[in-house]
Amino acid sequence: MAKGVLVDIPKCIGCESCSVACKLWNELEWDEQEKNKTATDRAKEPNNGLWPEEWTSINRYDLERDSESVARYVKTQCMHCEDPACVSSCFSKAFQKLPEGPVIYDQSLCVGCRYCMMACPFDILRYEWKKAIPGVRKCQMCATRVANNQETACTSVCPTGAIIFGDRDQLLAEAKKRIKENGYVDRVFGEKEAGGTSWLYISDTPFEQMRFRTDVTTKSLPSYTEGYMKATPFVGVGWAAILAGLYVFNNKGKEPLD
Repeated sequence: MAKGVLVDIPKCIGCESCSVACKLWNELEWDEQEKNKTATDRAKEPNNGLWPEEWTSINRYDLERDSESVARYVKTQCMHCEDPACVSSCFSKAFQKLPEGPVIYDQSLCVGCRYCMMACPFDILRYEWKKAIPGVRKCQMCATRVANNQETACTSVCPTGAIIFGDRDQLLAEAKKRIKENGYVDRVFGEKEAGGTSWLYISDTPFEQMRFRTDVTTKSLPSYTEGYMKATPFVGVGWAAILAGLYVFNNKGKEPLD
């Protein structure tokens, strides 16, 4: 059964233990400039605080709720779509969707076209512009841990249970239960967005106030082009026949050159 992670936004205290665990497990470099940024700083960045060496970002949003000012922390990373646009758009097969849930990336197969970045509906992927041999970087959802029936590094260290790992279907049921019990916004973000994602979010404040892409279609992006892609071989053969016919027609009756 496919795995997933449920993020209960009101439970997050912004401790950033998950970010540290992500760094350590994936052996990501520490950038002093990024390390000194606050969660509020990252929330204001156009890239939501995600960089090639920052696969997880904790962003703080100061909001008004029930006439009171509240702070909400949002963990941001790859959403690991059920039917990923990055996988569909990658002709070199550098991206793969594993049965367990993670969407992984193999730089050895990457040709650097960056079609995946344009295809991602959540603007998550980051390119290593400063490296001589650049690649695309993002959360791998601890694929090796998940394959060995272990939870992700980030969920294993969360002190408040704001992020929990498990079977996606069971997490979805738990999310809907918590929504009813706590009077949260009646929406599980990730249940249907872009055809559904492995990461699910619930909140007591509107998602759009925390820069979630609430305008994302509920249909998977690859499904929009599936019919056209299936027709591609026939179109190619058809054009070859048309061009061959035009060649014959245009050269009919002409004397060969000596």
